[in-house]
Amino acid sequence: MLKKFSKNWGFERDNAFVNKVLLLCFPNVLVFTILAAYRQIEPIIAVAVLAGVALFNTILLFPLSCELQKIKRYVAKLSSGEVIEGETLKMSEKETKELVNAINNMHKFWAEKNDVIKAKSLSDAAVLDSLPDPLMVIDHEGMVIGANLSARQALGEEITHKKIDEIFNSHNFLNAVSRVLNKESSAETLVFYANEPLASKFYAHIKLLPWQKLNQTQVVIAIYDLTKSLKIEKMQSDFVANASHELRTPLSVITSFVETLRTSAKDDEQAREQFLEIIAEQADYMSNLIEKLLSLSRIELIQDEEPGERVDVRDLVYDIKKTFVIKAKERHMTIKVFADKDLVNAKGDEQQVRQVLQNLIDNAVKYGDENSQITIRIKNVDKIPTSKTIKTSEGRAVAIAVNNKGAKIAPENLARLTERFYRLQEHKDKKIKGTGLGLAIIKHIIIRHRGNITVNSTGDNGTTFTVYLPVFVKN
Repeated sequence: MLKKFSKNWGFERDNAFVNKVLLLCFPNVLVFTILAAYRQIEPIIAVAVLAGVALFNTILLFPLSCELQKIKRYVAKLSSGEVIEGETLKMSEKETKELVNAINNMHKFWAEKNDVIKAKSLSDAAVLDSLPDPLMVIDHEGMVIGANLSARQALGEEITHKKIDEIFNSHNFLNAVSRVLNKESSAETLVFYANEPLASKFYAHIKLLPWQKLNQTQVVIAIYDLTKSLKIEKMQSDFVANASHELRTPLSVITSFVETLRTSAKDDEQAREQFLEIIAEQADYMSNLIEKLLSLSRIELIQDEEPGERVDVRDLVYDIKKTFVIKAKERHMTIKVFADKDLVNAKGDEQQVRQVLQNLIDNAVKYGDENSQITIRIKNVDKIPTSKTIKTSEGRAVAIAVNNKGAKIAPENLARLTERFYRLQEHKDKKIKGTGLGLAIIKHIIIRHRGNITVNSTGDNGTTFTVYLPVFVKN
């Protein structure tokens, strides 16, 4: 019975309600006891009056006590987030109504504040996670208490449970962090090397935050990986050096023969014809080299712009094949094309795809064995093979494989084929003309197309270059 009463009225047994009633009745009990003791009133009357007072106090306190207990439970639900949106607490007493209204207004105010803070925190986190370089915040003990997405990806998801000296082992870097933590300096910048977790060269910016948490110093550390930039600088430097070297040889040949024609061979008709032919060959080589260098530069300028044209690879291959038939016949070679009947269109830049296929077929004719067959196979594939150096598209693709029956390429040379100016020694020995830029151009075009290129070379089946291009999807 008591449990049912408590459930219906929200009344708790341990709320000391009886004690409160007795406490309010105590002054009356004291007065009537004294009056009864001195025979001023009859004891039975005193008891009756006291019972009436107790009943009055009970009736007066009971609703207020019940509603206060409801408010207590309501506040507990608010603090734990169990209150459903729109839920309100109805009170009958004026005092409790005002108290509940005040509680609701306070809860609404702080809920709105919390939403604003949460939205700002999410916005700030999204901005920090979008930064390409690692960013960390450490406390006064050097413990990482925050890290953006780049930092977590580069240094590990568990980075926020480590101290900074557990992440980087550079004394110069750690000393700079210590100076900022100890407020000997408000900011430090330095370049340092680290072997763990990445063997790289870094630029670090360490700055004391202008605000503190619980009087504890906090420092923000921005890390920039210089390794990639240094590689690009070296590549550019090597490119200029290699280009200068490649141009120096034909220029020196042309200069020496021009000087000879002006002097000792001035009246030698036979030597003049021979030397002019050599000069023309060297001039053609230089012209071809410069054209390919310019082509490579143009491709690099738009390398980040993914093309979106529809390319009919089958028609393109058959069109290019016509231009190489005569050149192939000169070496007693044939070109065969095999294509899937349900071949889909590729997505790309048609002129650049043409350039890729022309270079591959030209190399097949140039480096393949005489009296052999060049085979071109075009087919649909489920996906583009992944690469450590090229960002590839997901989904289906078109694969174009160009095979020639030339000599096997050693495994140690396969990985270097797409390097600028790299040429196989056996091709140089055979005096096969080339600039060493064709495959480098192909690689950069493929990077722009988010495709891939693979090379397979065996003694039995020759060498096969396979280009993968993403499928064109109509928006």
